[in-house]
Amino acid sequence: MRLAADFRSLAREVLRGKWKIAVLVGLVASMLGAVDGMGPEVKVNFEASNVKASLELAGYTIFSTGGSLNSDLGAFMVGRYTYIMVAALITGALYFVLGSIIAVGYAKFNLNLADQLEGTFENLFAYFSYWKTTAVARLLRSIYLLLWSLLFIIPGIMASLSYAMTNYILAENPKISAGEAINLSKQMMDGNKWRLFCLRLSFIGWDILCGFTLGIGYLWLNPYKQAAEAAFYREISGTEKQDFEIE
Repeated sequence: MRLAADFRSLAREVLRGKWKIAVLVGLVASMLGAVDGMGPEVKVNFEASNVKASLELAGYTIFSTGGSLNSDLGAFMVGRYTYIMVAALITGALYFVLGSIIAVGYAKFNLNLADQLEGTFENLFAYFSYWKTTAVARLLRSIYLLLWSLLFIIPGIMASLSYAMTNYILAENPKISAGEAINLSKQMMDGNKWRLFCLRLSFIGWDILCGFTLGIGYLWLNPYKQAAEAAFYREISGTEKQDFEIE
């Protein structure tokens, strides 16, 4: 049974000579919503005397505007509040669906790397015909995680680990239902949640270092994490290539 260090070693092996494509694909996937918390967000804040709108990417504000409620811009934004909110909701829903599709495609990209095959940008957009399944799977997981999180932090963490293999399962079995994919992930993670937790925790040193790079380091760290997790999926699913060896 492999440990976290073994999966990191496998990830480095499959990424050798492929870092450029992995970084580029990972960046595009993040911007399109495949990686939670990394996509663009539009925020509108109304305060006592002013209004502010901003565009954030990966937690960083890349554009911001606003003014007092008495200014022309502030008055316009207040007067169009309903339209702004409706537009934001529609945009958010579309982005949610797009992110669910790209997330499964990104899982496929990383599975190809784990299989020592060529991962391409086309992998990201290969599941548009299954958008209903990917969106429902993401929605169900979000609801389940929210409900479990209401029972405090530990149940929420356990639930997130239980559902962690859903995108990989859908990437290889896109014709099954969202519920089936989630249930298969739960079965697959039975007895493996602690191992995945340790794998994710083993990157904490790199996460801390990336914090000092204003987020730039995550361009390389995220593909590293994703490749390691794809290798983890291959092992616990029993679909790993037999000639795959650790250095």
